[in-house]
Amino acid sequence: MRSRFWLSAVFCFILVSLCSAASAQVGPDIFVTPVPNASFNGVINVERLIVQPDGSVASFKATRDIHRDAQGRIYNEVRTLLPASSSAPPQIERILLYDPQTRLSTMLYPRQQRFTTTTVNRPPATVPPALLYASPTGQSLPPSEFAKEEDLGIKELSGLSVHGVRETQTIPADKSKTGQDIVITDEYWYSYDLSINIMIKHVDPRTGSVTMAVTQVTRTEPDAALFEIPAGYKDVRSNHQ
Repeated sequence: MRSRFWLSAVFCFILVSLCSAASAQVGPDIFVTPVPNASFNGVINVERLIVQPDGSVASFKATRDIHRDAQGRIYNEVRTLLPASSSAPPQIERILLYDPQTRLSTMLYPRQQRFTTTTVNRPPATVPPALLYASPTGQSLPPSEFAKEEDLGIKELSGLSVHGVRETQTIPADKSKTGQDIVITDEYWYSYDLSINIMIKHVDPRTGSVTMAVTQVTRTEPDAALFEIPAGYKDVRSNHQ
């Protein structure tokens, strides 16, 4: 049976292969699938709590725009995390553009007005990473006395019908090095209509938590200019020519 280590490796491979915008935050992310004929625009709201070395908890936030057009092309921003108390807008660090027809992945760096491109060798994934979603083809966790999966049913989020699944892993006290059981939970709310997770939640008492939710969803065609390299941007590789 496949393990969580294998799952993490697959997740990382997909993120690297498609240059998926994992943003300045480390951990789970909203994977925008490059499926055609399902145009939409949305905003990802990120809330993150990070356990500090002294045991205190720091709160951060960010927002990111995402888009997908009728061809399945995706636009996914990467923005900096800011303290939850900040009123400043999060700065764009980079933007992922991906075209499933050409398999061309482009990363824009607005601050430097530069870009990089690469061609992905494998066909694009049309569902979020394996086991990390509540889609109809999702696979269950490997049987384990320390892990369980709970069907959370159907509800509405951002005007969309979504299906929820909660995965719970328990690290026994004798293996956690803390003298107490550690319970780690992951929650996924999947939209069959858009083929993406509309909300994900990850909680690990050792490191903190993250919640990502897609909001302000509109089903209109995005501006075609979003998927193009802006005029004046230079190829990063030109520095080495």
